[in-house]
Amino acid sequence: MKQAMVMAAVVGLMAASGVNAETVAKADPAKAQQIVNTVCIACHGADGNSPVAANPKLASQHPDYLNKQLANFKSGERKNPIMTGMVAALTPEDMKNLAAYFGGQKQAPAAAKDKALATQGEKIYRGGVAAMGVPACSGCHGPAGSGIPTMFPRLAGQHGEYIETQLKNFRTGERANDPGNMMQMVAMKMSDKDMKAVAEYITGLH
Repeated sequence: MKQAMVMAAVVGLMAASGVNAETVAKADPAKAQQIVNTVCIACHGADGNSPVAANPKLASQHPDYLNKQLANFKSGERKNPIMTGMVAALTPEDMKNLAAYFGGQKQAPAAAKDKALATQGEKIYRGGVAAMGVPACSGCHGPAGSGIPTMFPRLAGQHGEYIETQLKNFRTGERANDPGNMMQMVAMKMSDKDMKAVAEYITGLH
C-alpha cells in the first residue's frame, strides 16, 4: 500500500513537470553541444564531470531525472539562483537534449578520501539508522548507487560535498522537489555526522 502511494506521487509529479521516459527518448544529444560549450561547461565540465565538488557530476545520470531537474529549476519548484538563470532561456527541447547528452557521458571514477568515515557511511547507506527511523539509502538508490530511472537519481561516484549539501537542503526544506517529500522526511532524521559519512561513502561507490 505504501509503495503504491509512493508510485502514485512519483507519477503525479512527473506528469506535472511534463517529464516522462518517452519524451526524453526522443531527444537529440548532438543538438545540446553548443549549449554545453557556452553555458554548462564552466560548472559541470564538457563531459559532465564537474571539476568543482560543490557542483554535481551530470555524467551517466539518468536523462529522465536530469530533464526533471532542469524543468523544476525552470518552474521554480527547485530553487537555485545560479541554475534559475542558466535555464531561463532553455526550451523544453533544449532540456531534453541536454539531459540525453549528459546522461550519455561516462562518469569519471572517484574514491573516498576518509576510509573510516566511508565505512560508517556504508552502514547507513546499506542498513539505515534504526534508532532514528532512517531507512537504508540502498532501498531507493540501489546497492551500487545506480538509482532508478525517472524516480531516483544515480548517486554512485557523486561529489561528497554536493551530496552533503543536498541532504542539508532537504532537511531545511530549501530543496523540496523530491517525489512525495521522501528525502525531506529522511534528512530530517539524520545528523550532520550521518550526512557527512553517507556522502563520503557515496563518493567512492561504484
